[in-house]
Amino acid sequence: MNKSIVTNGLAIIVVIAGYLLQHQLVLNIGLFALSGAITNWLAVHMLFEKVPGLYGSGVIPDRFEDFKLAIKELMMTQFFTAENIDRFLKSPGESNDFHLAPVIEKVDLSPSFDSLVKVIMESSFGSMLGMFGGQEALMPLKEPFIDNMKTSLINMTREDTFQQLLRDELEQPDVMSEIRQQIEDIVEKRLNELTPGLVKAIIQDMIKKHLGWLVVWGGVFGGLIGLIAGVIRF
Repeated sequence: MNKSIVTNGLAIIVVIAGYLLQHQLVLNIGLFALSGAITNWLAVHMLFEKVPGLYGSGVIPDRFEDFKLAIKELMMTQFFTAENIDRFLKSPGESNDFHLAPVIEKVDLSPSFDSLVKVIMESSFGSMLGMFGGQEALMPLKEPFIDNMKTSLINMTREDTFQQLLRDELEQPDVMSEIRQQIEDIVEKRLNELTPGLVKAIIQDMIKKHLGWLVVWGGVFGGLIGLIAGVIRF
């Protein structure tokens, strides 16, 4: 339900009723209510859209770059501070371990096997292996080698000693600075992908649900003022 349309619609109905009934008090209430509702609706509308002749309208699209900068500053100063990153790294518990298994699973270890084969073939064992098919004789070992290597790497990265060494390295001042810079670059890159229209839509959807009540209360208080003004007049 659109609060602005309902409020303005009711105010217009009261104005029409007051005019048709020739009832000045009802007409006053309707006019003041309509004035308050339209004024507040226009104020909300001016946040997002340019209104010809009204200075300061369309503030959100006009201040698009300032909004992006404010979002970036909020992310870096409130969430990704050096203290928060350091607290995460130092916090005990399994939830803060560095889970590298998904990364290791995606790594192509074929070059490692190829290097191993090359070392074997260039060694004194290579000539002996030549009598049994040479390099091709080692190919059936490729998949088992890669699987076992990945399993070994995953188990190694889960050890407490490895996790602690990784934390110690990441807690170095220059490394911490590099991590924050990388995070800042990611945030900035994502913000640069936003368009003024998209930012306007995001903010509009988020706050219009709440600003709609400004129109409602503008109509209510406008009507009350109209009632008081009419009573005093009569």
